Amino acid sequence: MRPLEWCLVVLVVVAFGPAVAALAGVWLERDYYSHGFLVPLVSGFVAWLERDARSQLRAARDFRGAALLGLGLALYAAGLGFGDVSLQGLALVTSLAGSVWLLRGPTRLRALAFPIGFLLFAVPVPDAWLAPVIVRLQLFVSAGAVTILQAVGIEVVRDGNILQLAGGESLFVAEACSGVTSIVTLAPLGVLFARFSEREAWRRAVLVASVVPIAMLGNLLRVVLTTVAADRMGVAAATASALHESAGLAVYVGGCLALVGVGWLLGRVPQAAPAP
Repeated sequence: MRPLEWCLVVLVVVAFGPAVAALAGVWLERDYYSHGFLVPLVSGFVAWLERDARSQLRAARDFRGAALLGLGLALYAAGLGFGDVSLQGLALVTSLAGSVWLLRGPTRLRALAFPIGFLLFAVPVPDAWLAPVIVRLQLFVSAGAVTILQAVGIEVVRDGNILQLAGGESLFVAEACSGVTSIVTLAPLGVLFARFSEREAWRRAVLVASVVPIAMLGNLLRVVLTTVAADRMGVAAATASALHESAGLAVYVGGCLALVGVGWLLGRVPQAAPAP
């Protein structure tokens, strides 16, 4: 790159230092965003893997990219002003895309669309959007668990996301059991898996869409088994054991294996012949 281009890159990196620090703070504070530290590494690795194909493409400055870069910087100013970490993260990705467009042109930007877009998984969803979703997921999992438990003969009554056991104890279905953690953490894996394992758009869409039912079924099973254990051993014993603490990891691993299973099933469907 030319000296002027290096200066632009350095200025953008320095300017977005506070945004990166704010994003890292969210990744540290919330379990379902801890994967944020890995997202930039994966994005960079994908860009590196595709470097040879990208080097064959025409690269030229396109000053239309300055408009996208300007939009990103405006979003960043608004994010700093309102203290909105989500807006700062969105501004970072937008500014990165605008910089590539400005310095290397639209062809290179299209070639980098996936690794740049993948960075959005490191941007936290605004709390105002996520909170009502979490509540609905908690109620869905709670209602589903009660239906299953009553069907197998376990007496349990639901009051919102609180499960009342026959012995008088109650079990609270927390955010971690709502499925939101599994959805947020499995979604990047589903997209990455679809990108490299499937060629047709509909196959990729099916694989990514399967993340939601996989996450919900995994957490539904987690709540059912925890409630069964609480009914047999008591709530304290069922929720304080090492087994319960590792349940979240088990759900995540099971979700990953289920994604692989969906990919295997898709692989049994004949694919269209590649275009010449």
